[in-house]
Amino acid sequence: MPRPLWAGAISFGLVTIPVKIVSATEDHDVHFHRVHLADMGRVRTRKVCEIDGEVVSQDEIGKGYEIAKDQTVPVTDEELEQMPLPTAKAIEIAAFVDADSIDPVRISDSYYLAADGQVAAKPYTLLRKALERSSKVAVAKFQWHGRERLGLLRIREGAIVLHSMKWPDEVRNPDDVAAPREVEVGEEEIEQALQLAERMTIEDLSGFHDEYREALEDIIAAKAEGKPLPAPAEDGTQEKGEVVDLMAALNASVKAAKESRGEDGEDATVHEMRPSKKTARKTPAKKTAASKTTASKKPAKKTATKKRSAS
Repeated sequence: MPRPLWAGAISFGLVTIPVKIVSATEDHDVHFHRVHLADMGRVRTRKVCEIDGEVVSQDEIGKGYEIAKDQTVPVTDEELEQMPLPTAKAIEIAAFVDADSIDPVRISDSYYLAADGQVAAKPYTLLRKALERSSKVAVAKFQWHGRERLGLLRIREGAIVLHSMKWPDEVRNPDDVAAPREVEVGEEEIEQALQLAERMTIEDLSGFHDEYREALEDIIAAKAEGKPLPAPAEDGTQEKGEVVDLMAALNASVKAAKESRGEDGEDATVHEMRPSKKTARKTPAKKTAASKTTASKKPAKKTATKKRSAS
């Protein structure tokens, strides 16, 4: 089991469940050091006091809150731990809500809650089964890293998961974001988009992996072994300013999705595409055929001319 990050209890009415918080995720990112390129020496960040210019050690550093210019109030860790909060060492369940009512934008980090000792086994199992048999999730308050947070408790494969959540006033109003101007979207386009979504539907996300990290590891391995770097991938992005025929792109995407699944892609186009104005202006097929006939007669005229000149 990973190292516990926090120890306390779930407060569920009059029920207390001793638990430990364990991170539910792992960091697989490739981390770089900052180095001096001339000699590859490490470049580190020094913590310097702005007043005396001296380098300060970690045990000399504390917390302070600036209440006015040139006036800072020190706050110690002991003072923070002794604040009169019921959530200081407890994950206090405040309510239950329908799982579908939670806006995913508000969900942040995720943690597993492990039962802490045998005394926690029965109440832990009780809460887990209650959540499993309902379509609801528990909303809780808890203290984490020096502040009170809002949390969400749900079940994942037999374990209680704690999701840290944003407070309602921490989520920005989408109206503040510049939205694109209103445009007309046809029913045919919507239906094709729905068909594309259906063709791209999968059972789970287990097949996804971090291709950037794998490519980065290949580059590091090649440099470490003195080998040539892997060839760069072709840029498949669309050229800037290129106008896209949305229906044609959707039809092609549906066809490609069907072919990738081994299905026949012939019936990918549900709606017949209306020809564009440029297509309507093209020379009809009859004229093309006539031009081919005329072209085939031209060599005969030239031959006849050569015979008269020869005579």
